[in-house]
Amino acid sequence: MTSLKVFRSGSPDFDTELARLTRRGEQDLNAVEGVVREILANIRSTGDVALAQYVEKFEQRCPSPLFERDYGGAQALAGLDATVRAALEQARDRIRRYHVRQSENLGGFDTSEDGVFLASRVSPLTSVGVYAPGGKALYPSSVLMTAVVAEVAGVSEIILACPNPSPEVRAAAHLAGVTGLLNAGGAQAVAALAYGTETVPRVAKIVGPGNLFVTCAKRLVFGDVSIDGLAGPSEILVVADASADPKVVAADLLSQAEHDEAAYPLLVCSSAELLAEVQIELQLALETLPRKDVAAASIRQHGAAFLVANRTDLAKVADQLAVEHVSIQCEDPRELADAIRHAGAIFLGHETPEAAGDYMAGPSHVLPTGGAARFGAPLGVYDFVSRTSLIGYSKAALAAQAPAITALAGAEGFEAHARAVKVRLR
Repeated sequence: MTSLKVFRSGSPDFDTELARLTRRGEQDLNAVEGVVREILANIRSTGDVALAQYVEKFEQRCPSPLFERDYGGAQALAGLDATVRAALEQARDRIRRYHVRQSENLGGFDTSEDGVFLASRVSPLTSVGVYAPGGKALYPSSVLMTAVVAEVAGVSEIILACPNPSPEVRAAAHLAGVTGLLNAGGAQAVAALAYGTETVPRVAKIVGPGNLFVTCAKRLVFGDVSIDGLAGPSEILVVADASADPKVVAADLLSQAEHDEAAYPLLVCSSAELLAEVQIELQLALETLPRKDVAAASIRQHGAAFLVANRTDLAKVADQLAVEHVSIQCEDPRELADAIRHAGAIFLGHETPEAAGDYMAGPSHVLPTGGAARFGAPLGVYDFVSRTSLIGYSKAALAAQAPAITALAGAEGFEAHARAVKVRLR
């Protein structure tokens, strides 16, 4: 029988397992780092030649061309099933509306006081690379959830990297404003985006989730380009009290378990009766799930349920785990959400499936994983802009502050700094 491992509050293993799961984001990138460094170095030095060789070696493909401006997005969109096309367009519109609202609150300002002008200017990045995985599943939704956000931010060059993109992926790229398609995946795609080749433009930032090789490559190119973060396996934490429906809880756990054998389906609840019923519903639902083997492996390897005594402990466990997706299936979910500071996205109430956030709600589904919600945030418009400080002094303002500036310069031993002030006040 496939079931969640159960940890009861007050038992010796409860705190041990909770502490272990808070470190679930630690990935063994060292295992692939040597190979990835070689890929990055070769593509950086020989460009398209090395890129083509690695695509053939790791992807068993020889696409030509590897990089396209005219990637057939409009034709792919026209050829889609009408229902799928309408769903993509609806998702694009909702993602756009949400992030337009976000773009209106990016925080640029200017102020003047006593002859000193200060401002914070927000400008879109010139170019970005968005990565969409192409391994165990196809992700046109990830194209929308990254490229639409970049387009709303005002990015003029949006390059999609995706191995062997499907018609749905090409159509989504067209809807999202993608300006070029790199038909490659893995560390080789990250290298091409980070360093540029004869045909692939170099970008300023790379976003989007990928496998261990992609994640390692993103970490290693950081500094040459910016990145959004280091993505790990998908994860969900269902927070439930006695009001929850065990069928719904089981369904939401499986919605993430079917992603990958490495996914984390987690539950914290305050009802032993509910927990027992959820275990039964998980087994029943698995029997008819097309990706049963994947989901069952995820539950066996990483599934866990924490049984706590009260509502306060529900929030405490959720906050400590800092999970990518948190589904609150409790009475007064908004009040409980306010007590959970660290989460990628919170889904409020019994009628809000995590799947809505994956596809249609509006906020980007690119979220911090592995506990990174302690410091990370959902992908947003703010990821695709730079900020510049503007500073302007009048002569009177400089004269007023000169004693303090030169005193600090002297304290640090930088006489040239002090002279740069004094020369202006001759």
